[in-house]
Amino acid sequence: MPPLAEVQRRVRDAMLAGDAGPLASLIDAGPRDATRRMAIHLRHYRVSLIAVLMGRFPATTWLLGSAQVEAAAAQFVGAVPPDAPCVAEYGAAFPAFLGTWPAAERVAYLEPFADLEWHFGRLSVAVDAPAKDAGTLAALNADDLVDTVLTLQGGTHYCHASWPIDELLAIFLSNTAPEQTMLAEQPVWLECRGTRGDVRINRLTEGDWTFRQAIWRGRPIGVAAERAWLVDPEFDPGAALAAMLGQALVIGAVTRTKGTDS
Repeated sequence: MPPLAEVQRRVRDAMLAGDAGPLASLIDAGPRDATRRMAIHLRHYRVSLIAVLMGRFPATTWLLGSAQVEAAAAQFVGAVPPDAPCVAEYGAAFPAFLGTWPAAERVAYLEPFADLEWHFGRLSVAVDAPAKDAGTLAALNADDLVDTVLTLQGGTHYCHASWPIDELLAIFLSNTAPEQTMLAEQPVWLECRGTRGDVRINRLTEGDWTFRQAIWRGRPIGVAAERAWLVDPEFDPGAALAAMLGQALVIGAVTRTKGTDS
């Protein structure tokens, strides 16, 4: 009998390939019986993962229809196997996969809507860390401030869409969703905040969103401010920082050494 790790590798490869051949020597039965046994496990594997995806994307299922989402999920499961031991983490790439699905041609906001729903579910289990107050930055001089990198709460996500997908998700969550909903094209800049089961989706101005999103991605305050000024010359970084601190978004601050990559 091969080592356990080798047995596990063979089982994994057989499941992904849908071929029981590599397992025949491990099963005390003929090749035909091994194939039948493998078919049972393969079906359970696929059905279980399809159920996981359907459970993680109920709003997308409402929008597109269960038959369409289930068909897409079946193909996704075959093409993108889990890469983490926790099944609850499976499905992060499903919105992008849906963006290549034929239905995306008639539902232009399908991918960003599904992506928003994914993060809505992910953020619902986030827990806030202790936040920094205004004193954290007050002691810094202007030169140090522009080179300071802030860390935001883990339950934070920023996204931009050309359609009001936040309104569509709110309609679904209200339990009063109509059978058909038509969206008018309208750009939105969204901040999603989740903590202990509560998720809020806030609309920001393009300048505020650009500033916060750059900070969220690890850019220094000065770089974030410059990017915000490009889209909004009236942007006020001081007021923006005060608002972030007042909303308990900031949990860390590190001033970079001059000349480091931004």
